[in-house]
Amino acid sequence: MTLLILPDGTAKCVYAETIDLNRLGDIAVTRASHVEPDSQGQWWADLSPVSGPALGPFTRRSDALAAETDWLGRNWLTPSHT
Repeated sequence: MTLLILPDGTAKCVYAETIDLNRLGDIAVTRASHVEPDSQGQWWADLSPVSGPALGPFTRRSDALAAETDWLGRNWLTPSHT
């Protein structure tokens, strides 16, 4: 799990239960994406909540989740994207 500490002292990460984030202080969890199937059963990762693209289609939900996590790590969870 990558935890990015920003210059103002706030932190951001892709939520996981790897560590208890409440131990860091007050937290606010916001949605970065939606992973949903379409009417043909194909999976899409919609990253519009963080001004990102729609990734897909994927035949497996796990592939959409992996693409979502990869995109967030490379494009949103970076010091230059605050």
